[in-house]
Amino acid sequence: TAVSRADQAVQPVLFEIFGDMWTVQSRLGQGSSASVYRVISGRATSAAVKEFKADTRGGDYGYHKERSVLEDIHGHKNIVSLYGVFTNHCGGGITHCLLLELLDVSVSELLVRAQQGHSMWLIQHCARDVLEALAFLHRESYVHADLKPRNILWSADDECFKLIDFGLSFKQGNQDVKYIQTDGYRAPEAELQNRLAQAGVEMEGESGCTAAVDLWSLGIILMEMFSGLKLKETIHSQEWKENNAAVIDRIFASNSLLCPAIPVYHLRDLIKSMLFKLPKQRCSAEGALLSPFFSVPFAPHVEDLVLLPSPVLRLLNLIDDSHLHNEEEYEDILEDMKEECQKYGSVVSLLIPKENPGKGQVFVEYVNSSDSKDAQRLLTGRTFDGKFVVATFYPLSAYKRGYLYQTVQ
Repeated sequence: TAVSRADQAVQPVLFEIFGDMWTVQSRLGQGSSASVYRVISGRATSAAVKEFKADTRGGDYGYHKERSVLEDIHGHKNIVSLYGVFTNHCGGGITHCLLLELLDVSVSELLVRAQQGHSMWLIQHCARDVLEALAFLHRESYVHADLKPRNILWSADDECFKLIDFGLSFKQGNQDVKYIQTDGYRAPEAELQNRLAQAGVEMEGESGCTAAVDLWSLGIILMEMFSGLKLKETIHSQEWKENNAAVIDRIFASNSLLCPAIPVYHLRDLIKSMLFKLPKQRCSAEGALLSPFFSVPFAPHVEDLVLLPSPVLRLLNLIDDSHLHNEEEYEDILEDMKEECQKYGSVVSLLIPKENPGKGQVFVEYVNSSDSKDAQRLLTGRTFDGKFVVATFYPLSAYKRGYLYQTVQ
């Protein structure tokens, strides 16, 4: 179940968690065995609750499976954090729940919002974060087994992508799940295994799927991020089955006009190394991290900074150069901006550089990303002195280091 499709309306419900009452703000997603909710406590702390359905064959099994995996692999920055487990007593029934870190936008939503394909900066960021998570998982002998855009989410507070949903995960060589992966992201060997399982053929001992299935899924995801296309039909085509390398070349040839050539070739070669039909030929997650694609530094596009929430906002189109050189006027503007921005949340700091980079832009650091998201939504399109405000997010780590990108327009 992806923690996404934000803020569908639900009837307010309370969860009692470790003696505190938490209010359900919205349902974030729903799957066959569980629903995920955004919850908030009296202390204004937000989290996600994954509630597994009672009395379904999969509900209990899914809960125990995901709980045991998350407890076992706890503590990696690119894997969702499990805060605790509890039971919920409702209407005479009992449901098992996981209390999880609340994450932001999913790669699935990012794909919908950028139909021309993503920038090299964003693809590199996502690829590196997911490969770091997979390298850790695979070292611990786990296979995620359901990697797809809905299961990779952005963390605004940690400024990285994280993996969620370990309901189909298993220990390599000990596969207890017959049907793995989602159509469109399913490796050929998983496709074959699912078909055999459907036909009632028992798998022989060690012949289960390996960590290589995760690399296949990631290869497809990165190609979708690059092309802006859903590739499910392409992957079911005869041409793909006969020669997927030629199809990959064609997708890259038709899109590469928009991007610098050499990194594009590195990305193409990285994706190809993940999409060999034979699992043994595919690169490992650790091997993939050594690709030359990761040695090229990229700057984010303005669009990237609109898409990925962080606690820092950058306001453009507000301040003329003339205001910056009159000290009294400059101090007045700082005061006014701070007062205005405080209306939307707690401001930690505010900066208006007088020189480039960032000259005349307003950087506002909020206490958390929830406040900055409210501010971004409410400030965008507002007018000050007849000027329309453009509000984008800005990476907290860069702001803290005093590093102001000259972003690519």
